[in-house]
Amino acid sequence: MKPISRRTMLRNTGAVLSLPFFESLFPARLASASTAGKPPLRLGIFTVTGGTVLESWKPAEAGPLTKLPSILRPLEFAKDDITVVSGLSHAGRSDNLNAHEHCAMLHLTGASSAKKEGGKLFADISVDQAAANVLGKETLLPSMEIGLAGGEKNYSFRSRDVLVPYEGNPRLIFDRMFRGRTPVVPNWKRRAESASSNQVKPPENVSLERSVLDLVLGQANDLRRNLGKTDQQKLDQYLDSVRSVEKRTAFLESRQQQDLLDLASPGSSKLKIPEALPKLGTPIWEITRPTDHDPARHADYIRLMADMMVLAFQTDTTRVVTLAAGSDDCMFPGVVTVGYERHCHTLEHQGNASRPEDADPIAREACRQIHAWYTLLFAETVRKMKDIDEGGSSLLDNTVLLYTSYMSDGGHGRDEYPVVLAGKAGGALKTGRHLAFPKKAPMANLYVEILNLLGVPTKSFGDSQTSRVAGNLNGRLPGLI
Repeated sequence: MKPISRRTMLRNTGAVLSLPFFESLFPARLASASTAGKPPLRLGIFTVTGGTVLESWKPAEAGPLTKLPSILRPLEFAKDDITVVSGLSHAGRSDNLNAHEHCAMLHLTGASSAKKEGGKLFADISVDQAAANVLGKETLLPSMEIGLAGGEKNYSFRSRDVLVPYEGNPRLIFDRMFRGRTPVVPNWKRRAESASSNQVKPPENVSLERSVLDLVLGQANDLRRNLGKTDQQKLDQYLDSVRSVEKRTAFLESRQQQDLLDLASPGSSKLKIPEALPKLGTPIWEITRPTDHDPARHADYIRLMADMMVLAFQTDTTRVVTLAAGSDDCMFPGVVTVGYERHCHTLEHQGNASRPEDADPIAREACRQIHAWYTLLFAETVRKMKDIDEGGSSLLDNTVLLYTSYMSDGGHGRDEYPVVLAGKAGGALKTGRHLAFPKKAPMANLYVEILNLLGVPTKSFGDSQTSRVAGNLNGRLPGLI
């Protein structure tokens, strides 16, 4: 093979590195605004620990929601904005995991199996990351994973063996969201009008699907002819990586331009920037340790993290947020008013059994009080989202907000998970009802439905097609959409 001089290499590849970004060649997807001026759809997951107390959570009958059970009663004001789903379970196997790890790793993945091998965790992609793979292409951050997770509680997986860490420091979360930029409410109507006016037009006979790299394709092909097979593959990988960086850089430049226009003419809602952020450099244990012993501090922490989720959606920083709230090791003095035990994990085991009537009734009532407390905090988040106007619809209207737990009950149960969907997914989700499915219907089927609601075409997810009852439901939840 004829040797390639350094001058030739620099001349060919240097053209790729030095070319400017041509906005007219930017893919149409990134150059356009949301569909017809509508705000985008978001996915929020608000997940707590300890499952629930089923008889105080599940409505007595399927159909329109009437009187809500005691745990869900804080959501009475939003009864027409929620959907209660019952009967859902996880059936995935475990290998070398304790009960908490098993529940946690199946939680958002619906995996048919989960395991720990050589200290490494294996499950499946989680529903939040599957959504982020598509929705995240439109935002500054593909997704946010925040709150009290880690250790035995690992919920989000980018792939079978890639775990996504959660950030528990609200100061770092805020800085990640807004470093180098001013928080602003997008003006969706203006963005749509800007896109429809075709202010930026491509040159004649140039496809919008082309990239800047296509302009140097001839030079790259000349170079490729002088390379061996292995080096050709390396060159292709290099060009792909440059193309990826170019697209992302172009998106960021486009987004900066949109933000500047929104600062001059923002959307209709007002931003509320959290004031109680920890000081920069505060150790994480100083932030999270008080939540273990003081329910008031615990509630303030959850409220702050929930405000981060709302702010991320309102500013379109990301469209996918998973918030892990609560801890099995927390104490609940003042929240629990019966008996003498206040330790959550102890109450979870005392208050749960294979049959509710076999459980300690006092501990079970204590668990009910804890879960009603969590729901109260979730309801506050729902109210905030419901009050944010996005130009004729609310932030809640344009969101799928899943309220659930990583266990179905405090005894490590995996049948009859608590599930509430708040929001209307842009009008695609009919609310104000209770949908009761057969016992052991796969929770993964719900994730199939959620992804499809978000415009992420999905036929199967986790064990939606392989669990014992999958054949009866065909991997879906009939009637949800």
